[in-house]
Amino acid sequence: MSLEIIPTGAAIGAEIRGADLSQPTHAADFEALENAFNEHGVIFFRNQTLTPEHQLDFTRRLGDVLFNTFGDSHGLPECPGIVVISNVVQEGREIGVRRAGDAWHSDMCYTANPPRGTMLYAHEVPVQDGLTLGDTCFASAAAAYTALPAEMKQRIAGFEAVFNFAGRKRTVPITQAQIDAFPEVIHPVVRPHPITGCKCLYIMRNDCTGIVDLPDDEAQLLIAALADHIVRPEFIYRHQWHPGDLLLWDNCTVQHMAIQDYDLPLRRLMHRTTFAATQSA
Repeated sequence: MSLEIIPTGAAIGAEIRGADLSQPTHAADFEALENAFNEHGVIFFRNQTLTPEHQLDFTRRLGDVLFNTFGDSHGLPECPGIVVISNVVQEGREIGVRRAGDAWHSDMCYTANPPRGTMLYAHEVPVQDGLTLGDTCFASAAAAYTALPAEMKQRIAGFEAVFNFAGRKRTVPITQAQIDAFPEVIHPVVRPHPITGCKCLYIMRNDCTGIVDLPDDEAQLLIAALADHIVRPEFIYRHQWHPGDLLLWDNCTVQHMAIQDYDLPLRRLMHRTTFAATQSA
């Protein structure tokens, strides 16, 4: 391959040109892709023609595939590890997670070892009168930390936040079994990136329900202030999808939110995989 890495011009994000991910990626090119991913937080490839197996193969090169709890009801039975994100209804049943990710968040922050990244492949994208809908916004939690005043950095150094699976209102009903499977976990408010060491703000509304050793009223005010800071316009890249787009985001460096500005009969169909920071031997 002859790869071209084109930054978006926003605080995060780069397009990778010259890659055909349906074909094996040579070691040197894959290293360049990983470096771009670590540097830019979001990378995307246009005009890809991928089967679910292609997507899973590429995911496994980045890290072990993590099985999202919502894959139990909205996964591809023939390809475990892929979660369907869609508003499409077939035979009276929603084939995917509908209205997924409609609030700012980081995937699976409610787990003790959050995933390295998430991959989304666009099969169908809603278009109305030539206007593409269903964008996804990404906010740089790294740039947000860097921009904090020195006084705030000093204040939150060493703080730990409480994350609760049941804290966020979700479009898919959750069960008591799921709640029991994900007890509260603690993560640092300033989380070093597991690969680069870059400091990132790791805090968000709803998923984050408190801060260790802070009174609840004070904790909620701080959570809200930092959550609002992360999603200021200067830290955001907004991705307009096209069929064939494959996009990856880093779940430490980046928070994301899906824009829900469409509905049936406009169809949206995506396949999502999630991967860890490690690979099995």
